Order: sequence, then structure tokens, then C-alpha cells
Amino acid sequence: MTAVDTTFASPVDVAAFGSYRINRPVGDTRPTYRFVNRIGVDDSEVFPARPGVFHIYAGWFCPWAQRTTIVRELAALQDVVSVSYVDGARDARGWAFRETNGPDPVNGFALLRDAYEATEPGFDGHVSVPTLWSRADNVVVSNNYRLIGIDLATKFGEFAGPGAIDTYPLALRARIDDLDRWLGPVVNWGVNAAAGSGEPAEAARRELLGTFEELDTQLTASRYLLGDAITEADVRLWVTLVRFDVQANAARTIVSGLDAYPNLWAYARDLYSHPAFQVTTRFEAFTSTGATRPDWDAPHGRGNAGE
Repeated sequence: MTAVDTTFASPVDVAAFGSYRINRPVGDTRPTYRFVNRIGVDDSEVFPARPGVFHIYAGWFCPWAQRTTIVRELAALQDVVSVSYVDGARDARGWAFRETNGPDPVNGFALLRDAYEATEPGFDGHVSVPTLWSRADNVVVSNNYRLIGIDLATKFGEFAGPGAIDTYPLALRARIDDLDRWLGPVVNWGVNAAAGSGEPAEAARRELLGTFEELDTQLTASRYLLGDAITEADVRLWVTLVRFDVQANAARTIVSGLDAYPNLWAYARDLYSHPAFQVTTRFEAFTSTGATRPDWDAPHGRGNAGE
């Protein structure tokens, strides 16, 4: 692999550059996540699955990016799809590469926006993580976090290392997607609304806590959301659970803590005990100042030790 120059962005400077925002002119119907290309299964596709071609630009702070890095680990693609991390702070220039997490190892870009500009000159949309890049084509393939995760789970099987877990098995896809339609709005997106004040926040809080109660009951009879194997559904839920008590519920304004739901809390710790969840988690990247972090290493009492 050809070495790239080490280039770092200058420090975040909101005074000089302004704050980051997504500018969407009135009438612009293009998707927020504009790049939605898919990985193919063979060379008849534009972006066929091949080892060493694809790179994920991720962020330790971002739950949507963590979905993809967890799936990469579970699918045993560490030697197939590479990953690097942007800095956790941004100004109007968007996500950048700084000494905190190292340079862009693929292109030597200082800004993630440079990858978007290389793909679409004059790019005026949302620069986000995760971003999937093709070394073969020198373009952004996708910045749609949901589709990237599904393609990692389903398109690289022949290249996977030992111990790979199929997180999006054909027989469970409909149930996984049904769960996402339920848990996505209420938990993944609703959790921040539940931390606010006023009637909308109170409604979001009631719905969130009611959902936690339902999950707590369901998890008395099932190790994971859909049985005895980890699926995409667990990954999607867990990235919100791991942030709950140190972000939205940091001041304990929603509930006393995730441990108010003993089965849900044990389930979350059970997942964290799996290496794929641990190695993709840096609590310091997303923990609010002054927040008390629960003991994620406490015994969870679910399944067999070492599983």
C-alpha cells in the first residue's frame, strides 16, 4: 500500500469559520445522506466486494458510525475493510483529521469534506460519519449509515475471518427491520427529545420509558432481541443504550439510570462483554462533562461465561 502524506487540519475555530450546519435550500429534495451506492457481490457491480478496497471513515463519538464498526468486527472483516477516525470536534468545515485520532491513512486529507469534494466537486451537502470510501475508484461510495452496515454484514462473507457472525440473516431480516421501525423513532432518535422540557419532552419520555419496560419484559425470555444470536437489531439498540446514562440521561432527568430496568441493563452489559462492542467503544469520546459512568464491566449473569 502506498504511503500517504500526514496532513492535519488546524484546530477547531468557530469564531473564524462558524458553526457546522447542514444548508438545505428551500425546495432541495436531495437526501441528507446523499451517497447511497451499494456494495455488490461480484464484478458485474459498480462497487464489488473485494478485500483491501473499502475504507470506513468513522467517529468514536458517533452512534451511527459505531453501528458500522461493530458490524465490521462481528463480521470478522478487520483484514478486509479498513477504518480510521476523525476528530471529535468540528466547525463549519466539518469533521477533520487531527493528532487526537491520527491522519487520514488513505488519502492524506485534512478534512473529511475533501473526500466529498473529490467525489462531487462543489459538494454542498452533509459531511457525515460513517463514510465508506473506495480505494479502487477514489470516491465516496456511501454515507448512509444503515446501508453501509447492512452491506458489511451481507456482502463480504467469502472474505471474512474466523468466527464471523451473520448479523442480518435472511430469515430474520423482516423482524430486524420491524424492530427498527419501532425502536428507531422511540429510542435512537427519541432519547434526546426525552431529555428536554415541556409537553413534547414529557410525551417522548413516557414513550421511551414505556419501551424500556417492554424490552425489559421481553428480555426475560430471550438473551438477545431475536433469540440466542446477536443481530443487527441488537447493534442498533445498543449504541444508544451505551450512551444513555452519560449523555441524554447524564443528569438523571429521564430516569434514575438504565439499571432501573434490570434485564435491559444486564442485556446491555452482556453485549458489552463481547470484544466487538468493547473495542469499538471509547467512553471518553461521548461522555458528557461531569457524567457518572455506570459499571459496564459488572457481571451480567446472562449466557455462559466467555461466550
